[in-house]
Amino acid sequence: MPEAEAALRTLAHNVRAARTRAGLSLDELGRRAKVSKGALVGLEKAQGNPNFATLVRLADTLGVSVSALLEGPAHSRVRVVSADAVMPLWAGERGGEARLMLTTTGAAPVEVWRWRLEPGEEYTSHPHQAGVVETVSVTGGRMTLVVDGTEHPVETGQTATFDGDAPHTYRGAGTGTCHLVMTVHLPPGPAPTA
Repeated sequence: MPEAEAALRTLAHNVRAARTRAGLSLDELGRRAKVSKGALVGLEKAQGNPNFATLVRLADTLGVSVSALLEGPAHSRVRVVSADAVMPLWAGERGGEARLMLTTTGAAPVEVWRWRLEPGEEYTSHPHQAGVVETVSVTGGRMTLVVDGTEHPVETGQTATFDGDAPHTYRGAGTGTCHLVMTVHLPPGPAPTA
C-alpha cells in the first residue's frame, strides 16, 4: 500500500512540524491531547494507525485543522476533490462513514466533511477548542444532533449550527440512510510574529 505509507509519512511530518511550531514536547502534547507518548513517538516515526478521535484531539491541541495534519502542500489554485479519492476517517458499524473532503486556507480555515449515517448509527465527538463552530446540512434522510445532552432533529433540507466546544453526537434517524455535509469553522490562528 504505497498510498497509505505516503499518507502516514505526510501525517508524521505534519504532526512533528506542528508540535515543533507550538513549542511542545512529546510529553506535553501527549498530556494535553490525552494521547500516550508511545503513540506519539510511533506516529512521528510514521508507524501505527491513529484513529479519527486521536487525529481530532491532536489537531485541536495543536490549533490546526485535521486536514492540516493529513495533507501535503497545495498543488494549484483550484482543487477538485472526489469523494472516492478520500479515505474515510470514521467508519460506523452499520456502514456509515465520514470523509474530510478538504480544508479551506486562510486566517480562519473551514473543514468540509461528507457524512453517511445509517439508522441508529452514531458518532460521539469530544468538545473542540473554544471558537470552533460546526454546521450540519442534511441532504438526504434524517438525523438527530445531540449537543450538550439535548436532542435536535434535523431533516432533509435543514441545516443546524452550534458551538463545537460542547459534547456532541451525530445519530442517523428514521428508516433510511442520512447524508449530510458538515463544515467545521476553525478559529483564527495566532497572528504571525514579526
